[in-house]
Amino acid sequence: MPSTPTQRSDPSTTPVSPGRDTAVIVAITVAAAFLATHFEIYERIFATTRRWESMQLDEWPVVVFVLALCLVWLSWRRYRQTLVQLQARRTAEAGLATALAANRQLAHQHLRIQESERKHLARELHDELGQYLNAIKLDAVALGEPQARDVSIRASERIVSAVDHVHGVVSDMIRRLRPAGLDELGLVAALENCVDQWRQRLPATRFSFTTRGALDDLDELTNLTVYRLIQEGLTNSYKHARARRVDIVLSRDGATPDELVLTVSDDGPGMGPQRQPGFGLSGMRERVEMMGGRFTIHSTSGTGFGIEAHLPALGSLCTGYAPRVASPIV
Repeated sequence: MPSTPTQRSDPSTTPVSPGRDTAVIVAITVAAAFLATHFEIYERIFATTRRWESMQLDEWPVVVFVLALCLVWLSWRRYRQTLVQLQARRTAEAGLATALAANRQLAHQHLRIQESERKHLARELHDELGQYLNAIKLDAVALGEPQARDVSIRASERIVSAVDHVHGVVSDMIRRLRPAGLDELGLVAALENCVDQWRQRLPATRFSFTTRGALDDLDELTNLTVYRLIQEGLTNSYKHARARRVDIVLSRDGATPDELVLTVSDDGPGMGPQRQPGFGLSGMRERVEMMGGRFTIHSTSGTGFGIEAHLPALGSLCTGYAPRVASPIV
């Protein structure tokens, strides 16, 4: 009859039983006491060491007893330290699991946004560009036919109108994909244009934009990161804050020229302690930390909402950065 394979338990996963260990220690102690009493071990040791009384060998049991107490105390201290380290490790593992879950959700949200943007662009290319290009083609064909002059004039007008519409659609697509003013006008001018667009969109809200320090020698990645942070911060205030005032400050202090500090704050209702940051704020934090910066949220319920980002001021010739980790919420 074939034998069934026995399962061996992993010692690292076997639960520790303090009661069993205590019972073993008590049994060994009782056995030692019985043997010492039966064989009169102490009397034999005393008789053997009597001739060397000058060396005080009969006092060594007290020394051994004190040493045993010290070893017990040391073992207890090591046990307590091990418990503290295990608790710290469990806390770190729980924080890591939370961070991994948040990063996974952020990656899924990024993919959904990417697919949504692609779908939107494909629909606009089909509905807008496709139809208007087809209309331009029909009007161009009509121009080549021997028709009356007024028909040619109307076809030319329709072509001009269609070309203007296509140009507006393409410009809007390019503006959403990448801010054109960032390359042509520079960071400050592009940001002022972005804030002006929000002023026109929300005339009841007061927007304040302030810059300090030299901001013209930053590299492309830093410029784009700052622009997207302000863009997302304004969108966040518009969606959730219902604010009457939004303040934007971008500074590069002369004392710390290697760091940019960006703050976007509003006077909205704020975010309570129970509310978790959404994907917009998570994306902003991700952008800042990928640059090696620090991202902080300042918000309490009823006192407004604000973000603060510290970014390395990489020059236009820099090719890399040293990442740092810091992401408190206060």
